[in-house]
Amino acid sequence: MTELNAERARRAIVDHTRRLAESAAAAGPGAVVPTTPEWTVSDLVGHVGQTQNWVAEIIERRITDPTQLPTEVAALPADPREWQAWLAESARRVTSACSDDALDAPVFNAAGDERSGTRFWLSSVLNETVVHGFDAATAANRPADVDADLAAALISNHFTMLTSPTWEVRRPESAHAIRGTGQTLQWLATDTADGTRAWFIERRPDGATWQPGTQPADVTVTGPARSLLLTLTRRLPLTDHAVRIDGDAALARHWLDNTAHVSG
Repeated sequence: MTELNAERARRAIVDHTRRLAESAAAAGPGAVVPTTPEWTVSDLVGHVGQTQNWVAEIIERRITDPTQLPTEVAALPADPREWQAWLAESARRVTSACSDDALDAPVFNAAGDERSGTRFWLSSVLNETVVHGFDAATAANRPADVDADLAAALISNHFTMLTSPTWEVRRPESAHAIRGTGQTLQWLATDTADGTRAWFIERRPDGATWQPGTQPADVTVTGPARSLLLTLTRRLPLTDHAVRIDGDAALARHWLDNTAHVSG
């Protein structure tokens, strides 16, 4: 899997946390989040800051046993005027925990894949921050840009999670639904700095698999990496104007309807 440089990921977490905080302040604590309508902005801010602090503690304590994961979460400040500083500190804490010295330290990896625990959590926190940053921007009716290389890395992370060893344990209905008899899907980003970036999925009887690169597929979904990421995380519809579908559109819709790796 192509991953972002760790320093790039850390900078992005800080930057997108700041953007999220600014959008939250513009929207107001009671505003409904259109892309996660069961949440208010207050819920969104609490979730992101608490997740960042929770992950930081896992890495700081070098927790390897999942039964020892933290059971308490950081308290969201009651005064919304304190949220920006609180979020800035949670982002600082988690990125400091994910220092170069910690990247290959023994830490629990909830995906159970080949990544070190810290690298897994770094990608997970980045995904949470970027996607929920889009949520906050939508609530505030503000633009939400995502750099193409960042979006592409998060798409890879998305497919890695959906095909990880622990996905069937965590999301059995999703894991079973995306099995198949050889159906293939391809997601094609055309705006990355290193040229076209592609993700090829095969739905097999024993589970879905993915690999980078282009191959003939039953359906190909093409668009900017940002649009693909937000479509895959169900923040934008498959009918978004920036996305083109070639082939079996029902197959792409079925995939989106049954993939539960969404932030929130």
